[in-house]
Amino acid sequence: MTAEQDGLRWQIGVWNQLSLVYGREIDRRFLPVVDGTIARASLQAGERVLDLGTGTGAVALRAAVDVGSTGRVVGIDISQQMVMQARHAAAALNLTNLQVHEGRAEAIPAGPATFDVVLASLSLMYVIDRAAAAREIARVLRPGGRLVAAVWADAASCDIVRFQEAAGRFAPPPPVPGVGPGALADPGVLLGQLAAEGIDTQVDTEVLGFDFEDFESAWDVLAGVTTAQLGPERRADAKAAVQKAMWPHGDGPRHFRNTTHFIVGHRSSKTGVAT
Repeated sequence: MTAEQDGLRWQIGVWNQLSLVYGREIDRRFLPVVDGTIARASLQAGERVLDLGTGTGAVALRAAVDVGSTGRVVGIDISQQMVMQARHAAAALNLTNLQVHEGRAEAIPAGPATFDVVLASLSLMYVIDRAAAAREIARVLRPGGRLVAAVWADAASCDIVRFQEAAGRFAPPPPVPGVGPGALADPGVLLGQLAAEGIDTQVDTEVLGFDFEDFESAWDVLAGVTTAQLGPERRADAKAAVQKAMWPHGDGPRHFRNTTHFIVGHRSSKTGVAT
């Protein structure tokens, strides 16, 4: 098994395990990022939209409403459990213009120039081969099509990344490097990869946030991303370290202040680029 295959299997296991927590707790806290992604996409009725790393479908559901019955939205995710949740949510809302499938950004299950818009809300940080993802995004976008992605900034300006990095110091390194909540704190390399495929981008940075009533509630919701594989003793050490770092003055409510980079791009309308 290659390192990439091992890394993919590891990630699928993590996201399958976290799917219920996302649907119950995380989606509503990430709503400001969803709002920012949808607002920047300026979706129009009848457009065809791809949502990369759709998770439980928070972005895809909104997109399906915006493009209406004449439009089409496809969500893909590596996690079967996330895909199932997104499908159930679409069915509950009777969104017949939304389909959700298992799939990777590095090998998008769609033909060339299929989509008017590609969305990727808080998913590209976890892509193993982002150069391949850039090629695939360009391939499936029509000439003149749009990309909107959201990624977290660094730990100094993004509390959720600070939380995860503090906990992650107690976990073994992931099977593949360069993935995780703060992996695109500096998105420059990704922007270059997209530019090489004919997608011109700019970064729009906004400070967003969410709240927890106390440390225990934050730990219960967020710790699974980086500590899911830890034994009880090591997990207790990680928990103590995170509490000391982020609740230094004692327990109580805390606002997470999260600087977020929105990557907004357009695929070149020139023929022969990234096809």
